Amino acid sequence: MGVAVRVIPCLDVDAGRVVKGVNFKGLRDAGDPVELAHRYDRAGADELTFLDVTASSSERETTFDVVRRTAEEVFIPLTVGGGVRGVAEVDRLLRDGADKASINTAAIARPDVIDEITRHFGSQVLVLSVDARRVQGEASTPSGFEVTTHGGRRGTGIDAVQWAKEAADRGVGEILLNSIDADGTKEGFDLELIRLIRAAVAVPLIASGGAGAPEHFPPAISAGADAVLAASMFHFGPDDMIRQVKDAIRAAGHEVR
Repeated sequence: MGVAVRVIPCLDVDAGRVVKGVNFKGLRDAGDPVELAHRYDRAGADELTFLDVTASSSERETTFDVVRRTAEEVFIPLTVGGGVRGVAEVDRLLRDGADKASINTAAIARPDVIDEITRHFGSQVLVLSVDARRVQGEASTPSGFEVTTHGGRRGTGIDAVQWAKEAADRGVGEILLNSIDADGTKEGFDLELIRLIRAAVAVPLIASGGAGAPEHFPPAISAGADAVLAASMFHFGPDDMIRQVKDAIRAAGHEVR
């Protein structure tokens, strides 16, 4: 057996509240992040991921405050992303109680920032968030997937598999792979995308985007995910949804925490 699979609720935080949409659009309120974090801690989540979806400078202070308040009350690892541009933001997040920082747009703009952060803090603190979508025709990439920024709204033309490989070579500790096509659809993870990235990198892979039922999780693990992340089905589902997901993973023969 490999390492036990982690089940991770994701909290998209906007101006201090948790929100959720479909394909990153039509956000609706899902509650107070500290209360939700508390609930997930008690319900058996292995980690939590906070993504600051607005990440403007005014909301930045709100997010630091939310991270601090959450870290005081919750004892599972906490990853925070959104607006992380370099060593300074990572330093502040770690001091406020985050265990890991997630980077996306800043790394695409300047890949050297990965080297700087991992040299400063170690690989284990840095998660590369990859928002990937299918591309066809003239815009296509070698793998058929491109990296996007701005919550999936802006294409980069960068091949998702090549980018994941470069980031892993530069020392990123983990990859959070989010399928823009599947996000919020509740129809299951993008297994093709997971398999492609898994074949290219050895670092831990967190699958995100598309989970709608407990039975969606085992196929993502079989495809190569080391951890599985979801938002809507945990926020709006029954209180024991994390247990249901873990039961489904266990029943499929995978080890869970």
